[in-house]
Amino acid sequence: MEALNHLLVRAVLSGLSAVFLDRDGTINAKAPEGSYVSSPRQLRLLPGAAQAVRLLNDCAVPVYVVTNQRGVARETMTLQDVDAVNIALQRRLARYGARVDAFYVCPHDEGACNCRKPLPGLLLQAAAEHDDLSLVRSVMIGDSEADVGAALAAGALPIRLGRTGTSSRAPIVVADLRAAVASLLEGCSRTTVLAR
Repeated sequence: MEALNHLLVRAVLSGLSAVFLDRDGTINAKAPEGSYVSSPRQLRLLPGAAQAVRLLNDCAVPVYVVTNQRGVARETMTLQDVDAVNIALQRRLARYGARVDAFYVCPHDEGACNCRKPLPGLLLQAAAEHDDLSLVRSVMIGDSEADVGAALAAGALPIRLGRTGTSSRAPIVVADLRAAVASLLEGCSRTTVLAR
C-alpha cells in the first residue's frame, strides 16, 4: 500500500493542477461539535497550516477552499458571517505570505443540493470557472470522509487528515496539512507544477 500511495502522489504531482482544501479542521480549528466557526473571533489557524498553504503558493499551485457551512441552512449564522470568516482567514494567511485563490461554500443542509460534500458540486464549480483546472490532476485534502467522497466523485486524489490508523477510503492518510503538502511537494519544481 505504501508503494501504491507513493505512485499515486507522483502521478498527480507530475502535472499537479490544483489543491482543494477543506476549511474547518484542515486549515483552522473546528468549533465544538454542533457549533460552527461563525465569527472571525473564533478563527484559530492550525499549527503549520499557513506555512503549508505558502508552500503551495510558492510552487505556483492554485489553492481552493471548499467548505460545507450547514450553519447557514440551520440559521445559526448567515452567508455574510461565512464571508467574514473567509476574509479573516485570508488576512491571517497573508501574515505568513500565503493566500487562498478562491473560496467555494455550500450553505445547504443534507439532501438539499449537489454541492454539499461528499457530493462533488463545489469541485465541479471550481473546474467550470477555471479553464486550466484538471480535476484528475488535482488533490483534495480534508479531515473527514465527506472530503474524501467529494474528491473521489470528482475524480481527484483524496488525502485524509487523521491519526495513524484512521480508517478511510483515501489512499493516503497523514497527520495534518503540513504533512500532506510536504509529501505532495517533495521534489517540487516550478516546471513540474506549471505543466498543468
